[in-house]
Amino acid sequence: MSVRFRTFEIKIKQTMLQLTQEIKGTAFVYVVNEQTTLNNQTPDYVGEAFKTFQTAETKEDFFKIGNQFYFFVKENNDLEKMRVAGFNIRQKLDKKATDITIVGSGETTLALAEGLALSNYQFLKYFKDADDREYTLENIFMLGDISAEEISRINNVIKAVFWARDMVNEPNSFLTANQLAKEIQEIGDEAHFHVEVFRKSEIEALKMGGLLAVNKGSIQPPTFTVMEYKPANPINEKPIVLVGKGVVYDTGGLSLKPTPNSMDLMKSDMGGAAMMAGTVYAAALNKLNIHIIGLIPATDNRPGGDAYAPGDIVTMMDGTTVEVLNTDAEGRMILADAISYAAKYTPELIINSATLTGAALVAVGTRAACLMSNASSNVTNDILNAGEKVYERMVQLPLWDDYKEQLKSTCADLKNIGGSTAGTITAGKFLEHFAKAPFVHIDIAGPAFTTATENYKGNGGTGTGIRALHEFFVNYKK
Repeated sequence: MSVRFRTFEIKIKQTMLQLTQEIKGTAFVYVVNEQTTLNNQTPDYVGEAFKTFQTAETKEDFFKIGNQFYFFVKENNDLEKMRVAGFNIRQKLDKKATDITIVGSGETTLALAEGLALSNYQFLKYFKDADDREYTLENIFMLGDISAEEISRINNVIKAVFWARDMVNEPNSFLTANQLAKEIQEIGDEAHFHVEVFRKSEIEALKMGGLLAVNKGSIQPPTFTVMEYKPANPINEKPIVLVGKGVVYDTGGLSLKPTPNSMDLMKSDMGGAAMMAGTVYAAALNKLNIHIIGLIPATDNRPGGDAYAPGDIVTMMDGTTVEVLNTDAEGRMILADAISYAAKYTPELIINSATLTGAALVAVGTRAACLMSNASSNVTNDILNAGEKVYERMVQLPLWDDYKEQLKSTCADLKNIGGSTAGTITAGKFLEHFAKAPFVHIDIAGPAFTTATENYKGNGGTGTGIRALHEFFVNYKK
């Protein structure tokens, strides 16, 4: 039997963008270009500062009079610069300000508001002085030529990003595999998409050998969570399946990780699960006309008890045997079973996401994810372009068959590591083996988690990938 967990109150705190016909609050932002004019009610001192800024080389400026903040931002068609300008406003704004009005129009102003809203995220659950630290900004009022539909869409995507950030930031002392399943159930109830959670006995019945092997060293049971968002008349006849790595904590298992700058960051190893569940959440909130399945295999990876060991041979769900040479290559073991499970839906596309390899971080750093694909060039380019649009950039790496040579084992069908070279690609090639449909793999090891504030992405879990995939789905098959 599958289990449906009881639901909990939604905890996501979010600053809301909303339209207004008048300037409100005590903080005001003017998006300025050569044609911008101010109305007659604008105070003289603001008008004078505006005229000076409009003709100056300065890109951003602000001043404060009493408890009122005035910000000027030069309009820039580079949307990322506008988002970062939104972050800069958050840095200067009084943390106890509750309302701000942005005066401007179009996608440049929306990008600035998006950056400001994303910058307002905080993870304060475990601070005893959280009330003192908390930003109290509740409303971002938009005065200009912007549609209510655009406002609603951005609000919903930001809500999904905040949820994903919360999940990544939660420690394993709270976020077990079971708890992750409960949290997904909660957003499913809110956004009206179906969630089914399989427990260990059902995972055993499915013969998910990879997920069960990784879980052997843990006292916490694994879960396998299946999400489905299906509108009445989706544009795709066959679903798109999203698969996300849900390793809620990774010690490396018997192939133990070092602690500094490694194991101490591994609460973030379920960033792929957060990305894919968050993507389904955003699609459902925005009622996108596309059929999506989400699959989240989840466990922690520990060296205790009967932990799986280097040298073990594991039989996967599809019957493939895998020689384990490194228990810290656990993400691909649990994902492979989920990708095999995807075949039951005969999907038109499988997209996998994971904080999978340190090699991805070495290759492209924190500025981009690594994408590998055997899907059509149209699909691949559409995902890459969506990432560029929202500045969640991806660098495409090859999935040439030559790389499968590195995965050959002397005693099983495959081995779970490909050697010291091309580690990100061989991990993707390993996963491709289990996909029976066009396959895209996104390794988010670099951008999923920051150790210092990085503009509107924040400090900690970033929720990366949700905005990119949502943009991809908004334009899918158009």
